[in-house]
Amino acid sequence: MREVDLIQNKYQALSAVLDERARRLWAATEARALGRGAVTIVASATGLARNTIYAGLNELSKPLPRSKATESLASRTRRPGGGRHTLIETDPELADALEALVEPSTRGDPESPLRWTCKSTSELARMLTRHGHPVSPRTVAQLLHQMEFSLQGNAKAQEGTSHPDRDEQFKYIARQTRLFQARHHPVISVDTKKKELVGAFKNVGREWQPKGRPVRVNVHDFKDKRLGKAIPYGVYDLRENTGWVSVGVDHDTPAFAVQSIRMWWTQMGRCAYPDSKELLITADGGGSNGYRARAWKVALQAFATETGLKISICHFPPGTSKWNKIEHRLFCHITQHWRGRPLVSLEVIVNLIANTTTEAGLRVKAKRDRRKYALAKSISRVDLARVQLKPASFHGEWNYAILPGTI
Repeated sequence: MREVDLIQNKYQALSAVLDERARRLWAATEARALGRGAVTIVASATGLARNTIYAGLNELSKPLPRSKATESLASRTRRPGGGRHTLIETDPELADALEALVEPSTRGDPESPLRWTCKSTSELARMLTRHGHPVSPRTVAQLLHQMEFSLQGNAKAQEGTSHPDRDEQFKYIARQTRLFQARHHPVISVDTKKKELVGAFKNVGREWQPKGRPVRVNVHDFKDKRLGKAIPYGVYDLRENTGWVSVGVDHDTPAFAVQSIRMWWTQMGRCAYPDSKELLITADGGGSNGYRARAWKVALQAFATETGLKISICHFPPGTSKWNKIEHRLFCHITQHWRGRPLVSLEVIVNLIANTTTEAGLRVKAKRDRRKYALAKSISRVDLARVQLKPASFHGEWNYAILPGTI
C-alpha cells in the first residue's frame, strides 16, 4: 500500500477524536517521519492545508516546558465553529458564478461523468475577482473538484477543423437555456445513443459474479438477424434531471427522433410543465436530428401543431456532439449501469435503462418503440415551405423556432 494510503487510513481512524491542535501535531509527526516531500504527501492524504502542517512542524521543533503545556493547549485550540469561514459561506453566490463561467465551455468524454474545462484556475480566479467574487486560484481548484471537474491530459479527440463561430454558438445555447429556464419553460437535450447488438454478446465492463463463473457470451459479435439491434433515442430534461429513452428496432430517422420527443412530452414533460407553451431543444448538428434534415423540421412542425408548443431548436456546431448535455448526464450513466451485462433481449435493455439512477437524483423512463420508420422519404421544398420556420438572427441554420400551425 502506498504511503499516502497508509496515512489516509490512519487519519480516517483518528480524526473523529482529535481536536484542531492534536490533528495538526499528528500530521506534523507523520511528515517528520517520512522525510523529503512528506508535507505534500500528508496534505494529500488528510486534506489539511500545507501551512497547517508547517505550523505543526514549527511547534514540534520548539517543545514547551511541562508547566506551560495546559495553558498553550487552551490558547492554540479553537472552539467548535471558530476560525475563518469558508468563501462558500461568506459568498454563497461564488459557486454559481464559477459554474456560469465554465459551463459554456465544459468538455468531456460522452461515456464518462468526468468533465474538464480549458480555462486555467488563474484565469478563472481573475474573471471571478473582476465580477465581484475575490478568490484565489487554489480555492477555484478546490471548487472545481467539488463540482466533479478533473485535471486531464491530452486525448485524441479532435474531429477535424473547428467552425469559427463554435464558441459563440456555445455561448448562444447557454444564454437561451438560461432564458427558457428563468421563464420555467422546458429545456431538453436529445440524441441517439450508440446502437447496441441484442443477444449474448460481450458488454464492456465488469460486475460481481461467483469466482470462476463468468457469464458466458458468444465468441464473435455477428449480428443476430432474429434479434437485430437496439436503437436508444434519449431525451434529457436539464431542470428536472430526468430522462426518457425510446428503444427503437427499425431505423434511426427524423420521424423516430420526433416520436421519441413526443413520447417524452406525453409521459413526462406535460406533467412537469403543465402551463408551458414553449420548448427548447438542444441537439447535435447531424444525424436524425441534424439541422440539414428537412424531415426533422417537418416532423417537428406536426408535433408543434399537435401540442400547441412553440419549439425552439439550437444545434451544436459540426464536430462537437460530445458537448451535448445528454451525453454526460444520461447516456454515460446508462452505460455504467449495464456494464458487464450481456444485452440478451430488448426487454432487458429497456429494464436496465429504466432502472438507471444516480446519487444526484437522476430518474429515467424507457419504452420499446415497435414502429417501422422508412428510410427513403424525401421532403420537397414545397413541403419544407409549409413549415412555420422562424430562423434566429445568429446562425439561423443552427438556431430557429417552429410555430404551431397547419401544414
